[in-house]
Amino acid sequence: MTRPDPAAWPRLLAFDTSTEYLSVAVQHGARVWSHHGAGGAQASAALIPACQTLLAQAGLGLAELDAIVFGHGPGAFTGLRTACAVAQGLAFGAGRPVLPVDTLLAVAEAARAQLAPEAQAGLRVLALLDARMDEVYSAAYAWDGRQWLPRAELAVGRPETVLVPDAAPGWALAGNAFAAYGERLPPGLPRIEALPTAEALLRLAPALLAAGQAVPAAQAMPRYIRDKVAQTTEERAAAKAAHPGPPSLPSHRPA
Repeated sequence: MTRPDPAAWPRLLAFDTSTEYLSVAVQHGARVWSHHGAGGAQASAALIPACQTLLAQAGLGLAELDAIVFGHGPGAFTGLRTACAVAQGLAFGAGRPVLPVDTLLAVAEAARAQLAPEAQAGLRVLALLDARMDEVYSAAYAWDGRQWLPRAELAVGRPETVLVPDAAPGWALAGNAFAAYGERLPPGLPRIEALPTAEALLRLAPALLAAGQAVPAAQAMPRYIRDKVAQTTEERAAAKAAHPGPPSLPSHRPA
């Protein structure tokens, strides 16, 4: 098989801040430069300096990139907003497109990369990320030897409601939900600890770019699956107004 000319490979900046970890990587030809660190509240301060450092190491300017790739969700709301804001700002300034990628697809890809080539044949991954609030984000994919094919749509729910989509062989669970919910997830399948890394985003990017999934900077938007969390206080207040309790009961206010 002829190896592609590295000069024809895309020049990409990729990052993910959807979990408690920050992952950033730059690809220039056949080489990849990576950075991993603490995410969460620190991601907003650390992300841009990490991008600048890796681009300098790769000898690339923002305007030379083919696209800026980022995990757009699902995941931690603050982390997703950080990733989208940075992707949008950098892309606007450099006149570059952005490539939003589902974080659970990146989990599946990160899990695949941990396996020996012979173990990847017929691989099917039920990707899981801890969604907090006693729930998990989930999606299922099948590897056809060249790309991932969806087998179940992105969803959020209680761990015990997550099901393997079909009885085909080759299924494995992958993600970061095992420590918190291990006994409540589908039993009897291999489990692979995996996160949506920037390196996984880089490996996914060429096929997604070829499929025309890059978009203008203004469309760098988060993908929320559980999109009512930010309105919980308002919803509770509305419910309380509609169904007031007895006057003697104490008032419980959300923190």
